[in-house]
Amino acid sequence: MTGPDILDDTTDDYERLETELVAQDRDAARVATADIDERSARRLVNDLLEDDMVRPIPDQRVLVHEPSSEAFDSITQLAVFHRGWRAARDAEDD
Repeated sequence: MTGPDILDDTTDDYERLETELVAQDRDAARVATADIDERSARRLVNDLLEDDMVRPIPDQRVLVHEPSSEAFDSITQLAVFHRGWRAARDAEDD
């Protein structure tokens, strides 16, 4: 587009706005799983142990996430995994 109409053309602005709004919607729909500190991870894993959702295997030094049968040697990895697992399960229920 050339001439004075080029200043009035807002097509690119509209497309950028739409792209940004879609990205914001996706971000809002995602569940944060990676932002967990050591203290929160320990608290979550202790709760999971009490609820029999995690089983410790002391001789192998791992924790097994019972619903998925995944084994972890890190409390933080287990906590992050469980948050993601729970978010996926909740999304399936919706």
